[in-house]
Amino acid sequence: MENNTAEEQTTPDGDELVEGSDPGQINPEVLQNIPVTISIEVGRASLKIRDLLRLSQGSVVELDRLAGEPLDLLVNSTVVAQGEIVLVNDRYGIRLTRVVPAAERLKQL
Repeated sequence: MENNTAEEQTTPDGDELVEGSDPGQINPEVLQNIPVTISIEVGRASLKIRDLLRLSQGSVVELDRLAGEPLDLLVNSTVVAQGEIVLVNDRYGIRLTRVVPAAERLKQL
């Protein structure tokens, strides 16, 4: 039987999970390499299936946000910031206007 102490535990890539001799200390490099999904939410709409089936090219779906309202930046489906759309070298980007405080984000979990 293997005797893996906290100091010897590694990820499949071989990165150490913990630093030094303190088993409660997580290696920050491991956390920084975890992929997350970032998305921008413009707004939402609720439709009946009958109305959804009637949609075609050129249809307009009204969203729940007003023009000019900040958009939500979500990380793994959790709102972490709000901002406005900008163009960066012919690509869309978001300029953050508000970062949600950590305490408020934890309430959403």
